[in-house]
Amino acid sequence: MAPGPDPNSVGDGAKRDEATIKVPSKDPKKKDDKKEEDLSEEDLQLKQNLELYVERVQDPNPELQKAALESMRQEIRASTSSMTSVPKPLKFLRPHYGTLKEFHKNMAESDLKKLLADILSVLALTMSAEGQRESLGYRLTGSEGDIGSWGHEYVRNLAGEIAEEYTVRQGEEASIEDLMDLVQQIVAFHMKHNAETEAVDLLMDVEDLDLLLEHVDRTNFRRTCNYLTSAAKYLPGPDDMLVLDIAYMIYIKFEEYPNALQIALFLDNMQYVKQVFTSCTDLLRKKQFCYMISRHGITFELDPEMVENDVDREMLQDIVNNTKLSEGYLTLARDIEVMEAKTPEDIYKAHLLDGRASSGPSADSARQNLAATFVNAFVNAGFGQDKLMTVPSDSTSGSAGNWLFKNKEHGKTSAAASLGMILLWDVDAGLTHLDKYFHSNDNPIIAGALLGVGIVNCGIKNDCDPALALLGEYIDKEDSSVRIGAIMGLGIAYAGSQNDQIRSSLSPILNDAKAPLDVIAFAALSLGVIYVGSCNEEVAQSIIFALMDRSEAELGEALTRFLPLGLGLLYLGKQESVEATAEVSKTFNEKIRKYCDMTLLSCAYAGTGNVLKVQDLLAQCGEHLEKGDIHQGPAVLGLAMVAMSEELGLDMAIRSLERVLQYGEQNVRRAVPLALGLLCISNPKVTVMDTLSRLSHDTDSEVAMSAIVSLGLIGAGTNNARIAGMLRNLSSYYYKDASLLFCVRIAQGLVHMGKGLLTLSPFHSERLLLSPTALAGIVTLLHACLDMKSIILGKYHYVLYFLVLAMQPRMMLTVDENLKPISVPVRVGQAVDVVGQAGRPKTITGFQTHSTPVLLAAGERAELATDKYIPLSPILEGFIILKENPDYREE
Repeated sequence: MAPGPDPNSVGDGAKRDEATIKVPSKDPKKKDDKKEEDLSEEDLQLKQNLELYVERVQDPNPELQKAALESMRQEIRASTSSMTSVPKPLKFLRPHYGTLKEFHKNMAESDLKKLLADILSVLALTMSAEGQRESLGYRLTGSEGDIGSWGHEYVRNLAGEIAEEYTVRQGEEASIEDLMDLVQQIVAFHMKHNAETEAVDLLMDVEDLDLLLEHVDRTNFRRTCNYLTSAAKYLPGPDDMLVLDIAYMIYIKFEEYPNALQIALFLDNMQYVKQVFTSCTDLLRKKQFCYMISRHGITFELDPEMVENDVDREMLQDIVNNTKLSEGYLTLARDIEVMEAKTPEDIYKAHLLDGRASSGPSADSARQNLAATFVNAFVNAGFGQDKLMTVPSDSTSGSAGNWLFKNKEHGKTSAAASLGMILLWDVDAGLTHLDKYFHSNDNPIIAGALLGVGIVNCGIKNDCDPALALLGEYIDKEDSSVRIGAIMGLGIAYAGSQNDQIRSSLSPILNDAKAPLDVIAFAALSLGVIYVGSCNEEVAQSIIFALMDRSEAELGEALTRFLPLGLGLLYLGKQESVEATAEVSKTFNEKIRKYCDMTLLSCAYAGTGNVLKVQDLLAQCGEHLEKGDIHQGPAVLGLAMVAMSEELGLDMAIRSLERVLQYGEQNVRRAVPLALGLLCISNPKVTVMDTLSRLSHDTDSEVAMSAIVSLGLIGAGTNNARIAGMLRNLSSYYYKDASLLFCVRIAQGLVHMGKGLLTLSPFHSERLLLSPTALAGIVTLLHACLDMKSIILGKYHYVLYFLVLAMQPRMMLTVDENLKPISVPVRVGQAVDVVGQAGRPKTITGFQTHSTPVLLAAGERAELATDKYIPLSPILEGFIILKENPDYREE
């Protein structure tokens, strides 16, 4: 059966050439006469015609030459327009390629020679030897005609050869002008024919992406920018930044401001953020930008240039300051009907276990009460009510004070601070509730209240700075626990704000010879969190001096780890900027030198996916050293920090960690579960879950503890039933071991965090943006877990509260133009990566339709299921402002 004529082809040459009978392919070594018989009459005719043209081309008469070349060109053009197999004319001209090449060499310069060069250029598609770049050579000597008419395949081949030629010429420093003219033509052709990805690839190869700006238009700029942003993850620096710059400019050019803002935040370029505000005139869209900035968790001051009207500016600044977060979160909770406070017993579900564990010792042990304090704080986080701390004092069950006093000395600190967690983001109510503890005579309680104030203010900025006013006066008190409460509270409340007033009060502590080590360690850590990713020289200096002043004995202490960590956080994600400090760290005492080095390296390249740094860190993990070395822990965590930014690197890191588990030394194995916890935080992947479940029964209790905490981290805020079941079984398995049981309880609290409405993932906006403060909080906890026994199980368990920096509602809440919640139908499904795909493919799969507000799990995406409203941001996460669609007609 002969196939019908191809609708894409031009002229009748193609029809004749397509409508051939399929011939069983013979062994090419057989005689040519055999071949002649197999060809249909049409093909034979074509073959003879072409052979005639080849002879005519070599005819001395220019008229005949021209006619022959024209006919040959017609034949080839007609057949190359749609490439399904090697076109017939090219096939029949193969034997004559050499002849024509020779003839071209000896021809005099003329238009005809250029015509022949064009034809040779196309023939070289199938004929030229690998790496000869003949097609390009002939193209450059040929006529200046339109390249597109020879078909897509030809243009793609040319683009590939240009890239090779460019590299060669760059090496020889030869001129590239003729190539660039051709590049212009090819890019224009690709952009017209929906091949944006190929145009971008070619421009990256010839290092001239600026050309894109001229060629993008309304129809293809989105696809182009999509490809640019996703390609940036796989490019080495500084190319990735250049690519994103171009994407930003294209978005600004087409007034696609929300996307431009995202890229500006990704580049951490405040000038760009400002430019987005100044370029856009619509106040409603500016509100949406403010929601995006507040979700990213950076401190940002609007100035009159960005928003002229004072009243408007104040309202927008309120959004940036996150003051509406508590309200939105509670709206979500009411909608999903989870306002009812939960007790730790509701989470443990001990009645599901068989006898022995549940009927364990019924006497209250301080350790169990402490665990219950944390579980209660995590589960009821942000709901403003619970059954342990906020109960009215006259109720029969005893007053809140009672629960506080069921905790030992330092346990009271965590108990009082848990009140801050329960009233998370609700500053006014939080301060009212905490106020009574400031009048206590018990130092740990005051310390807890101070820390609670910090937690309530986490991520919420306020013009009157209540946290600074309250905590500032406690920094220099006598009692070190009170000082730590105040210092850590400031760190959490002002994370990422780069507040100089706090620096001037905390820096002196670092270099105060009389200050105890724990106070110094927390001061360094808080400064690191406040100045996260700022590369601030003065803070770095203070921490470096503090590290140099430590005695041998102090360097062996567990808390000393926080000094290098505070230093590392200053350079979080800032890549090369860390190098000067890394050089200085090589002069430290050898006990801490390598530790500092690894911590700085892993923080500086966190979230960059830099392959070379991953290799460096893997090499460190592979070494077999004596017992005393502690630097491999941060190296393993560093591996996860660097590789967590994109899916491919993440899977590779998980596989590498499997190897490290098999071959690594004990102190490396202890860190592996934590690294896995960071890679899949709030994203319970089944494979990782199984690995951690296996490790949670490990013979080494520290590996088991890390694995149990990590189970909590990967399930954080997901209510994952499988993990919850594992943890219940673990609680009966370890019922005699207080410290492991404590870890199991903490993990149970994490899995049910915020009754399943919160996430700890530092990534947002479809995994594009990494919130620096969130990552700082998680990394701090993981570093503390490297020495679980002395920090989390010791008296510094309140380090767990650093997680609050990463806690965010995993919601999508739609609001109207007056920022009041409205309910609209949305489809929520697994996100599909559609970069570079043809047409308009679906961006989500397996969706369900809900009405907002909705919860988004890891890897899910939402889209509106109605045309009645237009969302002001293309990425539906967090607060989304909808405006009514003027063209909408009711069915």
